[in-house]
Amino acid sequence: MTLAATLLTTARKRGAMIATAESCTGGLIAGTITEVAGSSDIFDRGFVTYSNTAKMKMLGVNAATLKEHGAVSEEVAREMAEGALANSHADIAVSVTGIAGPGGSENKPEGRVCFGLCATTTGTQTHTVEFGAIGRAKVRHATVDHALELLIRHLS
Repeated sequence: MTLAATLLTTARKRGAMIATAESCTGGLIAGTITEVAGSSDIFDRGFVTYSNTAKMKMLGVNAATLKEHGAVSEEVAREMAEGALANSHADIAVSVTGIAGPGGSENKPEGRVCFGLCATTTGTQTHTVEFGAIGRAKVRHATVDHALELLIRHLS
């Protein structure tokens, strides 16, 4: 069973609706979830907020947060997840913001992805994963898998 199919089964059992807020994955998490037949039972909507302007306008990310911490930060991931939850009919939202590559810097290297998870029952949690300079496509796909695993673990 794929991670998306496992998520569908798990979320159905909980009666949970999901929203996504994506930057570096450009909608791949939402696309992966909705590849599974029946996903409309558990998927409310996805926000693709690649630009900082989109993060602010669609999710309510604070300009001061972006200026102080940068788009690739747990602080922004937190605000993205909270904004996705607030602007949807979901019970849980996952967010991702990162540097898929190529590129990056000494302070924010290629392969760094910050995750946020916000749920109506438990609040918000964030963390960062360093996937490394494994290539743009691999970072994006690893990010999708990690986000789906986060949702499954939270709902299990």
